[in-house]
Amino acid sequence: MRGHVVCGVTEGPEGFAAVTGDGTWTGLDIDFCRAVATAALGSSGAVQYRVVTAASRYQALAAGEVDLLPRANGRTLSRDVELGVRFTDTLFHNGQGFLIRRGYAVTSILELSGVSICVMKDTDAARDVETYYQARKMRYQLVATEHWQEAVKAYADGACTVLTGDIALLAAERSRLVNPGEHVLMPELVSKEMLGPVVRQGDEQWFSIVRWTLAALIAAEELGITSQNVDALRASENVDVRRFLGLEADIGRSLGLAPDWSYQLVKQVGNYGEVFERTVGLKSPLALERGVNNLWMRGGLLSAGPLR
Repeated sequence: MRGHVVCGVTEGPEGFAAVTGDGTWTGLDIDFCRAVATAALGSSGAVQYRVVTAASRYQALAAGEVDLLPRANGRTLSRDVELGVRFTDTLFHNGQGFLIRRGYAVTSILELSGVSICVMKDTDAARDVETYYQARKMRYQLVATEHWQEAVKAYADGACTVLTGDIALLAAERSRLVNPGEHVLMPELVSKEMLGPVVRQGDEQWFSIVRWTLAALIAAEELGITSQNVDALRASENVDVRRFLGLEADIGRSLGLAPDWSYQLVKQVGNYGEVFERTVGLKSPLALERGVNNLWMRGGLLSAGPLR
C-alpha cells in the first residue's frame, strides 16, 4: 500500500462525485472512497482522487493507476469477466424512472396511460419505456430528442408530460428546474442497474477489504450504529454491536485490518444511511427518497452479510 488509496472518480452526476471551488471532493462515491481509506489505513483523509473518463476508467484500474472505482457502469456478465476487473457489490441501485409535475396528482406509472414522454431517441431508455407500455397495452407518445438536454428542455417547456431516464440523473435535473418541489419522481422503476465498487482482478485481499467496507456501512445502519452514537454504544450489551465495534472479537484479523476498523469507519464517515442522506438523499439538493436503496427490512434491496 502506497500510504493512501487512489480512487478513480468520474465527475457527475451531482451528488456522486463533484469538486468544489476550493478543490474539495464531495458525493456518494467520494464518501465510499473515504470509508475504504478509513478501513484500510485508519484515516478517511488517506485518499487521493484521480479523474477518469467513462472510456478510460477500466484501463486505469487494470493498469494499477487507481486502486478502485467507487461506481462505474452497471454490473453485467461481460464487464465482470472480460475487462480484467471485479465488481464487489452494489453501492447504489439505479434504474429508469419517470419525472412528472406534482400537479398531475398521480401515484403510479400505471396511471400514466396516454401521456407524452420525453426521452433521448435510440437509447436503452427509449426501448425500455416502449417495452413497458406495450407489454401493458397502455397508450403513450414518445417525444424523442437527439440529446439529453433537449429532452430536459422539452419537459421544462411543457412539450411532454413525463421525462424518463436514470433516477440519479432525473433527480439532478429536477434540482436545477425553476421550482424543484413542483416535480416528483414516480416510485416505480422500469429497469435496474447495479452500480458499485470495482477493483482489478488478482488481489483477493483488496477485493475483500472493499467488499466488506461496503457491507460494514450497511451493517452499521442495520444495527442502528451512527457517527453520533458509536461511542455511546461501546457500552452496549448487544453482541452484534460489540463485535462490530471490535470489542467482542477481532473481525479485522482475516482482512489484515485493525481490530477497530469498522468502528473507525462509522466514527469518521458514518453508516450507509448517513452517507446517502447527505449526498443524494433528502438532506441534499437531489432530494432522493431511499426507495430501492433502503434496507431490506424497510422495503429496499440493501443487506449486509454478518460481520463475524
